[in-house]
Amino acid sequence: MAPMPLASSSSKLCSLLILCLAFLAAVDRSTAGIFDEIELIWGASRTYFFMDGDSEALALSLDQSQGSCFRSREKYLYVQIDVEIKLIEGDSAGTVCTIYTISEGPWEIHDEIDLEFLGNVTGEPYTLHTNIFANGVGGREQQFRLWFDPTADYHTYSIVWNPKRILILVDGKAIRDFKNNEDQGVPFPTWQSMRTFGSLWSAEDWATQGGRVKTDWTQAPFVTYYRNYNVTWCRPSPGVAWCGDEPKDSTRFDLDANTLSDLQWVRSNSMIYNYCDDSVRFNATTLPKECTLQ
Repeated sequence: MAPMPLASSSSKLCSLLILCLAFLAAVDRSTAGIFDEIELIWGASRTYFFMDGDSEALALSLDQSQGSCFRSREKYLYVQIDVEIKLIEGDSAGTVCTIYTISEGPWEIHDEIDLEFLGNVTGEPYTLHTNIFANGVGGREQQFRLWFDPTADYHTYSIVWNPKRILILVDGKAIRDFKNNEDQGVPFPTWQSMRTFGSLWSAEDWATQGGRVKTDWTQAPFVTYYRNYNVTWCRPSPGVAWCGDEPKDSTRFDLDANTLSDLQWVRSNSMIYNYCDDSVRFNATTLPKECTLQ
């Protein structure tokens, strides 16, 4: 069954319960899917699996008392992660829906690749906030206005992580490229495996227009949907044992003309913030080094 628009708090809770029961009745546990790939780590009482057509799906919900979160059962090193997400309909101000990867070692050296969808007032476009941490160093924010309504249907969001670069894609269109410039002194995630996390939580102090628009809790519970979570391990060149051994002069992970064109289109039409262009935050001596290399 496909998720239906939810009209009120009581009907939302009832609909979520129906979705959960439908999933338990219909899912074949012997078939791999999102149910087998992830585990719930908080807010499980407000989190539901259900069958959306032929696909297993997961509904995360948020109310004033708590949100919800899942993580992948496996940890990964060099992969492509794809997941379809349908974001909160209507007034979602103050909410944040995420899909991200993060390492589990010491925080001061952690790696992380973030996609955060910042809620909005009804009728305004969603903001996709991205960030990359490497060896504990973050502050690499880029933000984009999505060029479609991400609440009307599912769209595919992807993280491509290989030894040469990190790419973030939306419906197969590259929106961000972060190149491995370790040889130039720029940290890059190369050795710490990461898990995938997805969450729905409240950040009304900063998420919508810098915190000027607060959450309307009469609209709760807020619900977002995930399905078709898929992980594809990085494949090296023929004769290379694994991606971490890919020769530095290899063209295996270079960008093709279509990807370069997509990146340029997004930069011209969709990007609303780029840390490398922030002259208030950085000056010529504090500008991150990668900003002068890419």
